[in-house]
Amino acid sequence: MMIAYLERFIHENDTESRQDDDLPNICKSLDLQVQGSIHCVATGLAGKDFGGLYSFKPLAIIRPAGADDIAVAVKAAYRSPSLTVAARGNGHSINGQAMADGGLVIDMRSTEENHFKIVKMNGEIFVDVSGGALWEDVLKRCVSGFNLAPRSWTDYLGLTVGGTLSNAGVSGQAFRYGPQSSNVSELDVVTGKGDILTCSETKNSELFFGALGGLGQFGIITRARVKLQSAPDMMRWIRVVYSEFEDFTRDAEWLVTLPEGASFDYVEGFAFVNSNDPVNGWPSVPLDPGRGFDQNAIPLTAGCVLYCLELARHYQNGDHPSAVDRVVSSLLGRLRFVEDLKFQVDVTYVEFLLRVKPVEERARANGIWDSPHPWLNMFVSKRDIADFDRMVFKKILKEGVGGPMLVYPLLRSKWDNRTSVMIPADGEIFYIVALLRFTPPYSKGPCVEKLVAQNQEIAHLCLKKGFDFKLYLPHYQSQEDWKRHFGNQWSRFVENKANFDPMAILAPGQKIFKRIIPHS
Repeated sequence: MMIAYLERFIHENDTESRQDDDLPNICKSLDLQVQGSIHCVATGLAGKDFGGLYSFKPLAIIRPAGADDIAVAVKAAYRSPSLTVAARGNGHSINGQAMADGGLVIDMRSTEENHFKIVKMNGEIFVDVSGGALWEDVLKRCVSGFNLAPRSWTDYLGLTVGGTLSNAGVSGQAFRYGPQSSNVSELDVVTGKGDILTCSETKNSELFFGALGGLGQFGIITRARVKLQSAPDMMRWIRVVYSEFEDFTRDAEWLVTLPEGASFDYVEGFAFVNSNDPVNGWPSVPLDPGRGFDQNAIPLTAGCVLYCLELARHYQNGDHPSAVDRVVSSLLGRLRFVEDLKFQVDVTYVEFLLRVKPVEERARANGIWDSPHPWLNMFVSKRDIADFDRMVFKKILKEGVGGPMLVYPLLRSKWDNRTSVMIPADGEIFYIVALLRFTPPYSKGPCVEKLVAQNQEIAHLCLKKGFDFKLYLPHYQSQEDWKRHFGNQWSRFVENKANFDPMAILAPGQKIFKRIIPHS
């Protein structure tokens, strides 16, 4: 396949703006064969991301028709003296991870339709999908066409398959099925040498496990074979409130360690401020707009932060309502939440999985979606989560973060330690903590720099106190920090880089390796 489209971004500081006529010369100098239209724009789209904290202008954005085109672009960069290549999905990275300053950005969304095929193997069902497909589209096509669905998700589904698999992909189903990276059986990957390789647990296994959670360092995922299960019709969606962190964690841990079928199908949780703040406080909890939060039900002993356990149970349209009520009531009856602070709605399965979509639409309408998002995501061991609550939630973040403060348990045994994902070292249970800050598009509240500094304060506190933790969607400025992040897996990570991207072309925005300059 040829490169279908090539768009060059003009540097604002260029003293002489290049003309459209220069584009064929760029293509020729890179040895790229181009067909179709070529558009020269100066929007800098590929130099921005959802985080809004960094901006780097690429030399070009390439919209490939498929893996062959991607391989051509990577090989051109490989032969060049200094070019780098970054794969960009839906631009939802938060620290410039999908950018290539002065390099080539591959727009993976142009490949979204390349693969969609149901595959049956060894009694299991999978779907082959493009690395550039959005999970929300995979959901809709699988459910509507086959009444099937992937087992593990992210909270927000406007993300590409290749993007989440390059990190892990975590939501409330991960306690049962593991992250999305534990639910694929095969990948097609374009390596940093421009080779197109099919890999699995038994074929090119080093690349398979390296690419899963590999932050794009070893290759660009162009196809994934994702495990499916039968899709339920409906979800009983519940939120219950706690005043004590100990009760909250005890109940959450009990639920995620119950056998399959004996618990909820989705378990998440979040901390929120004990106030009427519309974003950080009580109004953020109710599910039904017709029912508000009764603050009079909060115990007098409650502190500045409260906690919410978010749960859901699958069921089919043919199930008798009393059977669903009985199972849910039995589980809730064992929990220690605050009486009269239970919220419940029934929604379709697809509505539940797309629950963040209306939030996105409102945020886009009021400008918040396009404002900076200085998020912090981390995994914290069960051993240290109570101290984290005491030092971080109850002190540093006692006024909230302007968005959700997620905290809920995961199980080590559901994660494959052969992948590149790093999780805390000890114990079966660890927690994900996600501080999802949304900054207003106007001058109100702390500036972005202060929020970034607060994130750094939290990370430094965890280091100083010796917490067993790892950053999720990690971002570091020095290789020493990356070495600490990977610990005893660093040598394996370096070896994979040497094998699959020896010139350090791929994913330069991660700032792990420096581009190697070839000897003349």
